[in-house]
Amino acid sequence: MEAMDMYQYERALTGGATPFCGVDEAGRGPLAGPVCAAAVILPEEPRIPELNDSKKLSPRKREELFEVICQQAISFAVAFASVQEIEEHNIKNAAYLAMDRAVLALDPVPALALVDGSDSNQLGVPSRKIVRGDGLCASIAAASILAKVTRDRYMLVLDEQYPGYGFARHKGYGTRAHYEAIRRLGPCPAHRPAFLRKMH
Repeated sequence: MEAMDMYQYERALTGGATPFCGVDEAGRGPLAGPVCAAAVILPEEPRIPELNDSKKLSPRKREELFEVICQQAISFAVAFASVQEIEEHNIKNAAYLAMDRAVLALDPVPALALVDGSDSNQLGVPSRKIVRGDGLCASIAAASILAKVTRDRYMLVLDEQYPGYGFARHKGYGTRAHYEAIRRLGPCPAHRPAFLRKMH
């Protein structure tokens, strides 16, 4: 969907509520590292070309758009939920904890949040869930890029803290090389214990 269509589509969903933000997270699936969420309030103009679901963009394009979004957004915020919080609350609830933190850090606090997905969890502000919203709504796409880039950068820091696991390459996901490193070295504090219980 072209960027202009994404802007029009999301505004049709808001019922005139302003300001509204897009919300998305990155890092539900990995074996290691925090989950990261972002919330973004975009201006109606100028419109950012090439906005799309972060998973459909190259790392270089995500980095380029990250800078543009941060420059043009009316407000944006990024927040984490830690490995300990993932363990305590489960990954879905921890993701919403991070999303809530991001949304409530916006200035102004939005009247409505458009959230990627279909979970039943609620935020601290009124929200509307949009299945595949990161490919349909400009502000959710922007949030998906901020969350993904921020989390990937954080995994580079963890790679330096805990060498040998390959965090810089796989970003904590369960690749063959990652599983082999865990078997060889044992888990480190960045790993999610609940996610490792099914390892053989």
